[in-house]
Amino acid sequence: MSFVRSATFGLLATTALTGAAMAQAAEALTVGVMVNLSGPAAVLGEQARDGFLLAVEEMGGQLGGVATEVKIVDDELKPDVAVNKAKELVERDGADFVVGPIFSNIAGAIAKPVTDAGAFLISPNAGPSNLAGAECNPNFFAVSYQNDQNHEVLGKYAQDQGFGRVFLLAPNYQAGKDALAGFKNSYEGEVVNEIYTPLGQLDFSAELAQIAAEQPDAVYAFMPGGMGVNLVKQYRQAGLETIPFLSAFTVDETTLPATQDAAVGFFGGSNWAPNMDNPQSQAFVAAYEAKYGTVPGSYAMHGYDAALLIDSAVKTVGGDLSDKDALRAALEAAEFTSLRGDFAFGPNHFPIQDFYLVTAAKREDGKFETQIAETIFEDYADNYAAACQMN
Repeated sequence: MSFVRSATFGLLATTALTGAAMAQAAEALTVGVMVNLSGPAAVLGEQARDGFLLAVEEMGGQLGGVATEVKIVDDELKPDVAVNKAKELVERDGADFVVGPIFSNIAGAIAKPVTDAGAFLISPNAGPSNLAGAECNPNFFAVSYQNDQNHEVLGKYAQDQGFGRVFLLAPNYQAGKDALAGFKNSYEGEVVNEIYTPLGQLDFSAELAQIAAEQPDAVYAFMPGGMGVNLVKQYRQAGLETIPFLSAFTVDETTLPATQDAAVGFFGGSNWAPNMDNPQSQAFVAAYEAKYGTVPGSYAMHGYDAALLIDSAVKTVGGDLSDKDALRAALEAAEFTSLRGDFAFGPNHFPIQDFYLVTAAKREDGKFETQIAETIFEDYADNYAAACQMN
C-alpha cells in the first residue's frame, strides 16, 4: 500500500529575522518524512512520523523560524520503491531534509540518492555500521544510535549476570547482523546457537523448539514490530519464561499494546524510556499520549528530536538554506535540548549518549511501557567512528 501525505505548517515565515539574514532566509522549508507505514512494522514508522509532526506543531508549523511543509512518504519497506520515492522528494519536491528511514536496508538504498542531490538525511532510527564507519557521509546524521549499541547493553548485562550460555535470534538483514554483533561485542560467554530468520517471519515454533532443547541461560532476540509481538507471545505459550528473555526493539512501546502482560518483566536496552526523569521528556510523553492516545517509544522520541535538530540548525544559519556548509556545521553542533538529556554528535554524525537497561511494566492506568532499570553505558560512542573519514 502506498502512502503519501503532505502537511503544511505555518502560512508565513518568521518576521524575527533581520538585515542580511532576512534577505537570505528561505520563504519555505520542505521536509520529507520517509518511513514504513504499511505492513506488520508500520507502527514503528507511525511513531517516528507522529513524534516529528508533534514537534513541528508545537513550534507553530515552523522549523528555525521558516514556514515548513512536511511530506509524508511510505517507503513500503522495499528498497527499490524507497529509492524512487526519495528521488521524487529531493528532485521534484525540493526537500531540504529527508527524515528517515526506520530499517537499515532502506537507509543503505536511499542515503546516496538523497545526499547526492544536496539534501540532508536525518535518521530517526536506522544506524547501519557502514554509515557509521568507512562509508560515513557528510550529509547523513543519525539522531538515534548506531545499530549495535542497544544490543551491546544486553550483552553487557548478560555478562554481568553471569549468563554463560546464550541463544541468539535476529532477522536476516543488516540491522539483524549488527544487532547480534553488538551483543557479542559486550558478551564473552558461549553462544549456543545463532539463528537468522527471514525478515518478516511471524511463526517461531521451530526456533522455540531449539531453545527448549538447548536450555540456554538466556535468550537474546532482536525482532522489531510484528515479529516481536509474535515471538513474545509464542515464547510465553511455549512455557519458556523461566529462561530470561533479553531483547532490543522487541519489547517496547510499539509492541507492548499487543503483547501486554506477556511481555511484563522482559528486559530491553534503550537510550530513553517514557519514565525518563527530565521536564522536557515528561512534557513530550504527556503531549504525545494526549494527541495520539498511545505511549511513545524511542521511535517517537527520535522523530521529535529530529525536528528539534533541524529547527536548531535552520535557526543558527538564519534561515539561509543555500549555504550547505554552514547548515552542516549547525547540524553538527546540535544546539538543542534532547528529550534524552545529554546529547552530542561524534565525528561520524552519530550520537554520544547514555544507554539503559529497561524492563516492560504495566502502569497504574493500565497502559504498558518500558521503564529504566539501570544505566549500563554513559557518554557512549559507537565502535565504528574511528573508521569514518568525512570527505
